[in-house]
Amino acid sequence: MAAGILRVDVHGMNSYQAKIKIDSALRKADRGVYRLLIIHGYNSGTVLRDMVIAEYGAHPKVKRLVSGGNAGQTELVLREF
Repeated sequence: MAAGILRVDVHGMNSYQAKIKIDSALRKADRGVYRLLIIHGYNSGTVLRDMVIAEYGAHPKVKRLVSGGNAGQTELVLREF
């Protein structure tokens, strides 16, 4: 794991459980954490990915979302490194 990146694995959870886990990680993220790497998977559908985009795209702590090369994960950028 890279320094400053907190991994949050939510695949296999339902949307409610995933939201609770992500909210908890956001609360616990200190100044040393600049990105949350949300691992939501994609083989079972896009419900979790869609929830992450909808819920955290406009979250006050999240500057932007990055859903680059890996379809099974989304990064929440909390601050620029």
